[in-house]
Amino acid sequence: MEQRQLGRCGLRVSSLSLGAMTFGDAKGFMKDVTSDDSEGRRVLDAALEAGVDTVDTANAYAEGLSETLLGQWLKGRRQQVTLCTKVRFPTQGTIAPMHPNEQGLSRKSILWNCEQSLRRLQTDYVDLYQAHMQDRSVPIEETMAAFDQLVRDGKVRYVGCSNYAGYRVGEALWAADRLGGARYESMQIQWSLAARDAERELVPAARQFGMGILVWSPLAGGFLSGKYKRDEPPPKGSRLAAWKDSWAARATQQNWNTLDAVQAVAKHHGVSPAAVSLAWLLTKPEVSSVIVGARTVAQLKENLAAAELKLSPEDVKQLDKVSTPDWGYPYSFIGAREPW
Repeated sequence: MEQRQLGRCGLRVSSLSLGAMTFGDAKGFMKDVTSDDSEGRRVLDAALEAGVDTVDTANAYAEGLSETLLGQWLKGRRQQVTLCTKVRFPTQGTIAPMHPNEQGLSRKSILWNCEQSLRRLQTDYVDLYQAHMQDRSVPIEETMAAFDQLVRDGKVRYVGCSNYAGYRVGEALWAADRLGGARYESMQIQWSLAARDAERELVPAARQFGMGILVWSPLAGGFLSGKYKRDEPPPKGSRLAAWKDSWAARATQQNWNTLDAVQAVAKHHGVSPAAVSLAWLLTKPEVSSVIVGARTVAQLKENLAAAELKLSPEDVKQLDKVSTPDWGYPYSFIGAREPW
């Protein structure tokens, strides 16, 4: 498994990371679409054996149970794993009320939630601690100072952000520079052949500021796996069957055309559509790691084929062309004259 540098910082991550959102018996968000604990451990074992040494979770996944399962599994393996988790959303989600100070990106919330995550993960440090989404109710200087404190205290090695607007990324980097403290070294973004919106602002920002990109939902919630069929409802038990709004956003004419192109390239190479979709992301120079989710070992092995797949320039050009959205203003205006 290839190791890539996380932006400009010294941390290296495996080109494919394992997303732990599907681990733990979730009662709220992700209910009925997660693995049981035994299968989750088998997936983790198989991933590490294959060289996937970067694991991404969050305090809010399965109401903290994802971190708990990881903590149990990590015993005796901590130095082999690059561990990433997040803070912002309430750990209990919608199943139980939480105090306002136990969520968000205030100093109190960040420091308290880090301690809780470390306890569940049964470790004394996190390799990459990420803001799960921007929080405009808190001064950005307060948020960045809190993250810097965790780095100085040795509880966090690096910090990153996820689900930020482009302007907020800029504000955070400027604040860190003014304070002389730790800055966001990475951004975790939604990016796939079926959702290329991040290329408007976030990907150029990562390129400009030397930030690594961790990609979430690289298969568009499974849409690009090939198991969904045009003019048919999503299969029962699938994630998109449970998330009707996400299905409506994915099942567009352009995305079906994109999937047709993906399947044609997959047939040519003798691999799965999922492998092609992941390999397309791995051709992007800004990408440090693509986070794959797998409820079963079989799903994981199908995704791992992407690490060995080398798409030709013609393959990439074809996939780029069919999936290109209408960028809108000012991107189309600028793009007609120079790269943005």
